[in-house]
Amino acid sequence: MELKALEQKAREVRTGIIEAIHNAGSGHPGGSLSAADIVTALYFDEMNVDPKDPEMEGRDKLILSKGHAGPAQYVALAVRGYFPMEDVMTLRKLGSKFQGHPDMHKVPGIEMSTGSLGQGFSAAGGMAMANKLNGDAGRIYVLLGDGELQEGIVWEAAMSATHYKLDNLVGIVDHNGLQIDGKNEDVMSIMPVAEKFEAFGWNVLQIDGHDFGQILDAFKKARDCKGRPTMIIAETVKGKGVSFMENNAGWHGKAPDDEQTEQALKELGGAI
Repeated sequence: MELKALEQKAREVRTGIIEAIHNAGSGHPGGSLSAADIVTALYFDEMNVDPKDPEMEGRDKLILSKGHAGPAQYVALAVRGYFPMEDVMTLRKLGSKFQGHPDMHKVPGIEMSTGSLGQGFSAAGGMAMANKLNGDAGRIYVLLGDGELQEGIVWEAAMSATHYKLDNLVGIVDHNGLQIDGKNEDVMSIMPVAEKFEAFGWNVLQIDGHDFGQILDAFKKARDCKGRPTMIIAETVKGKGVSFMENNAGWHGKAPDDEQTEQALKELGGAI
């Protein structure tokens, strides 16, 4: 898909995120918005998937290890055609299959139930290993939050992935610098991120996570890398696209009110 078309899809995804979280009255807009471009690039350009056949053999899979950003994945799947957008607008409502964190048993296209940080990354490694053993050509993509890197299970999984030469595994760190309690560096510094993954044997790429050209190029380089997994460190802005949410840790986990929603949708409806 052309870059301008991807930008438009990302705008639709961001708009849906704001609407769904506003309707719910709760949720995680900041990290959903920062991940929107990456998720859009995956579903609309990079991954081999079929909305009409979510269980297609040989498909690529996205594991949202930062499961609290579920609205980004839900809305992207809706825009991609997996289910109607109005279904996503039941987010967090009693009886809705669109829970606060993704449920693989209820939502088509969700490959792993996530939310307990770090576990999605481990599961992705297991899926990549299973594909190798089964001769399945599908690739595994896993999106992590930067605060999530404070979990010890992440580094066990990182070590395992290189040991088993999982070159069909691509990790992406949504590196926006903020988590629920504030700046990463104040809570528990994760730096230097790139050097850490390099030390664990990963092929490491560093990009602007809001530049579709760089995102798609990184995915190509990951495909070309043989014998080891790739980690893409994507520099992003928490709350990207909504001025009063950008770089504000306070928007990690709260919903905008009516006035704030109106402003956010107006900003997202303008030219990129």
